[in-house]
Amino acid sequence: MVAAAGFLVRPALADDLSLWSLYDQKLRSAKYIDLTHAFAPVQPVWPGFAGARFKPARAGRTLEGFAKDGDVFTYETHGFVATAYDLPTDQYGTQLDPPAHWNPRGATISDLPATYTLRPLAVIDIAAKVARDEGYHLQVADIAAYEEKHGRIPAGAVVMVRSDWSKRWAEAERFRQKPFPGVSLAALQFLHLERKILFHGHEPLDTDTTPNLEGEAWLMHNNFAQAEGVTNLDQVPEAGALISIGFAKPLGGTGGYARYVAIAPASWPHGVSVDAVPGAPLPQQPAPLRRDADGVMRPTGP
Repeated sequence: MVAAAGFLVRPALADDLSLWSLYDQKLRSAKYIDLTHAFAPVQPVWPGFAGARFKPARAGRTLEGFAKDGDVFTYETHGFVATAYDLPTDQYGTQLDPPAHWNPRGATISDLPATYTLRPLAVIDIAAKVARDEGYHLQVADIAAYEEKHGRIPAGAVVMVRSDWSKRWAEAERFRQKPFPGVSLAALQFLHLERKILFHGHEPLDTDTTPNLEGEAWLMHNNFAQAEGVTNLDQVPEAGALISIGFAKPLGGTGGYARYVAIAPASWPHGVSVDAVPGAPLPQQPAPLRRDADGVMRPTGP
């Protein structure tokens, strides 16, 4: 044992603290790229679901001398604001689908282990093929070509399929219509059964365009998760990066509002480092925040 600040620290714990050195030596100067759409009232969504509604939060009861039941909280009167979100589905925006989305005995979003937090990231680029055929689906041959160039995909990795379909996110109606790029069932089975990946992700809101969504059905019923609605894959190296995986954790949730961030080597030209954008303190808005017509808080001049 070794002494630290008057306490005895077991050697194993002392070794664990070396992760701080890893952060200083590698992760602090690494480049961070957000792979996530901010979800909003107006955006692409599966045709069977409605859009979200954003609105000011109101007092749910009277707080004597502070707020009456039903009052909207404001900066001027109460010193703060809050927002209420009417979310018609957990299948909204950039997301993480757990097996329970389709599987009545599948893991829910709150069952996913903490080990989902950080994984190797492989990005397979099919954007050129999608440019020629908007309905192109990732094939096993594309995976083989990737591995010939970059080596074997690590077990436990996350594999993102770059199609550049996310560049059409502002085209809400077109984004959710067929044809759109997907991932073939054979490719999914190869990635999971042969390469033992954690999960795959894609830019559209569905896995494939088959009549019964055979790829998504196979994933969910075999207890695999997937990411949907990912963006900015054109800014990420195909190999050598990590991915940080964060998601909301509603108890028993059948989907997760997710935040994916790629972590690339310091020499990578895209993204920002901790040194460049430390995050504390955060920058002020260029103008006071006010709600727009959709209930979104935005900086708005006088």
